[in-house]
Amino acid sequence: MKMQNVTAFLETLERLCTVASDEKIAEGQAAYMRHQFRFYGIKTPERREIQRDLFQKSLLPSKNDLPALVRVLWEKKERENQYIGQELARKYVRLQEENDVLLFEYMITHKSWWDTVDFIAVNLVGSYFRSFPEKREAITEKWMSSGNIWLQRTTLLFQLKYKGDLDTEFLGKTITQLLGSREFFINKAIGWVLREYSKTDPSWVRRFAAATPLDPLSAREALRLLKDR
Repeated sequence: MKMQNVTAFLETLERLCTVASDEKIAEGQAAYMRHQFRFYGIKTPERREIQRDLFQKSLLPSKNDLPALVRVLWEKKERENQYIGQELARKYVRLQEENDVLLFEYMITHKSWWDTVDFIAVNLVGSYFRSFPEKREAITEKWMSSGNIWLQRTTLLFQLKYKGDLDTEFLGKTITQLLGSREFFINKAIGWVLREYSKTDPSWVRRFAAATPLDPLSAREALRLLKDR
């Protein structure tokens, strides 16, 4: 890493977050996340203001520095560091390289919870597989066979915003592999991606839900927008 730029970024981040911290808000945020993470206590609008300051050209690290810097942010205790780390990675989606998936996998499998995993799945992995479609099969097969629910959830959700570009064959295969799961975060994700796709192709979602023994949670979520149609 170019230590001068990275050091300035990290020092500015800590200073801005410390000034904006609120102990009472932090307590509420920690409780909402089941006390898995420590927080500065910065609400989303204020955090975005901090990001605007951090992501100025004078402080923005180079793409080459991104993997190491994100790992530094992921090691920090306050959860806002991970939020800013993933937002920083999103700044470089147009410059994604094949090896970036290693960074995304690290982010998914460390300090894993829905608040980071869903962002990474939709904004980083979703973009990655658009840029490198030839990598999708091997990577997702590895993730699905890993037994890691967060990698599996990512495989379900990376197409969430694809709309008409969503690969229904791939999605159907992925869901089928996960049928019978008792994991809330898997069954919720199945319903979520189907519900989102029902905005694009309601007929396909209806047919798939009718033909597939979905978990009740998945089915309820999948069909939520179709009840009145």
